[in-house]
Amino acid sequence: MIVIIDYGMGNLGSILNMMKKIGASAVISSKISDIEKADKLILPGVGAFDNGMKNLSERGLIQVLNDKVIKDATPILGICLGMQLFAKRSEEGILDGLGWIDAETVKFRFEGDKTDLKIPHMGWNYLKIAKEHPLFGDLGDKPRFYFVHSYHVVCNSSEDVLATTYYGYDFVSSINRGNIFGVQFHPEKSHKFGMRLLTNWAKDNR
Repeated sequence: MIVIIDYGMGNLGSILNMMKKIGASAVISSKISDIEKADKLILPGVGAFDNGMKNLSERGLIQVLNDKVIKDATPILGICLGMQLFAKRSEEGILDGLGWIDAETVKFRFEGDKTDLKIPHMGWNYLKIAKEHPLFGDLGDKPRFYFVHSYHVVCNSSEDVLATTYYGYDFVSSINRGNIFGVQFHPEKSHKFGMRLLTNWAKDNR
């Protein structure tokens, strides 16, 4: 069973609908007991970093997530803000992140002839695969995904970077460390590419 974590910060219904389309067994829940029994987890997220960490804390979810992800090595997929919460900190707030990835979340800053680029970065964009992984299997030569974000993750180790995307400069758009996966884009809004990526993640048993 895949548990989509409800902590008041995501478009959960869209993710659940996409999981149903690909034939994956998934539920939306904020119950600790459900998270404890989950085979895989999805941490979605739309909104501000501190609000996300505050909501996780107020629902008593941080300890169970640490136990499941770090201690039990349960696979987890962070989407948009969910991925950013995996970092140690964010320029967007003052609270500590989950700290599962040696990274920080920073705001887009453009220089020179790029200063007219709009923030948030919104719309379709391509991935540049940094290293081969089953997550990106059968996506074709130019996988496109839908983005809506003003902040992005900066990893301190290139080993944690699965893919980058260009918007004024190359930024990290997907991360992986062991059982921890993150995507800055929204696969649930990315049509066939999102369906394929979620299928790959749901079926990967490593």
